[in-house]
Amino acid sequence: MNSFDRHLAAHGVTLKRSRVQTLQINVGRKCNQACRHCHVDAAPWRTEMMDGEVAQRVCDWIRAHRPEVVDITGGAPELSEHFHTFVEVARACGCHVIDRNNLTIIETPAFGWLPEYLAAHEVEVVASLPCYSAENVDAQRGDGVFEKSIRALRKLNAAGYGTRLPLSLVYNPLGPKLPPAQVELEADYRTELRTRFGIEFTRLFALANQPIGRFAQDLREHGQWDAYLELLANSFNPATVEGLMCRSTLSVGWRGEVYDCDFNQMLGMQLRNGKPLYLWDVTPGYPAGRAILTGAHCLACTAGAGSSCTGALN
Repeated sequence: MNSFDRHLAAHGVTLKRSRVQTLQINVGRKCNQACRHCHVDAAPWRTEMMDGEVAQRVCDWIRAHRPEVVDITGGAPELSEHFHTFVEVARACGCHVIDRNNLTIIETPAFGWLPEYLAAHEVEVVASLPCYSAENVDAQRGDGVFEKSIRALRKLNAAGYGTRLPLSLVYNPLGPKLPPAQVELEADYRTELRTRFGIEFTRLFALANQPIGRFAQDLREHGQWDAYLELLANSFNPATVEGLMCRSTLSVGWRGEVYDCDFNQMLGMQLRNGKPLYLWDVTPGYPAGRAILTGAHCLACTAGAGSSCTGALN
């Protein structure tokens, strides 16, 4: 029994899947950035990307099952040659579509069209902005990223995001600590971004850093691994379990394999039923009632107010 399961057992809490509401597609590891906190270990030099055959089978699944939400992530999901197809197929099926956008992709010459395209298809933008301070953002994501992000946010605002269309910002702490209270932090973001830059957004998601990928490597290199895991364990909040994204999200990888969540995907914890499962092996109702694969990293989602792809849980 891992440390997360011990905490569940100690509080008499069980964690099982319900029916799939969100299909989260990880198109691959290629990104125009290489952020220090990235659990995907994405970077410009990564080559793992979904091919045309898998993309077609994913689209066929969307047409057949019409999930409520199609959540497109990466890497930088827009770098996938199939990004347009996923957006347009999902919208044609009546799905709410989310683009997990790193903002700086909009500032690259090849992707200046993104704000207008996303707005035309009414895609929700969930954008990484780990602080409203240039110093903190650049320390976590690279020199000049804050300035590029502000320019991108202004372009999204001009396309109707933050007013007519949903624009969610994502905060991650700088280093091995828990995020502050989401409500208060959102108020600070709103004041700072509106006053200093004239930027509007819909809501803020406060996420804990996952001890996976590049962030896990950083923790170990600085001798902070044990202390961070202890912090997460000591901050376990059983009230967050009911809202965990793994209960209703199905994560699909660049080869079509399926997982309980994107974090499990990065750890290779593929769903199985006597054999490894792929998206075309399952239906939205198939995983319901199944136990969720867990590990110590799950403590990051249940620490304090909780953390999920949709921010705080409690």
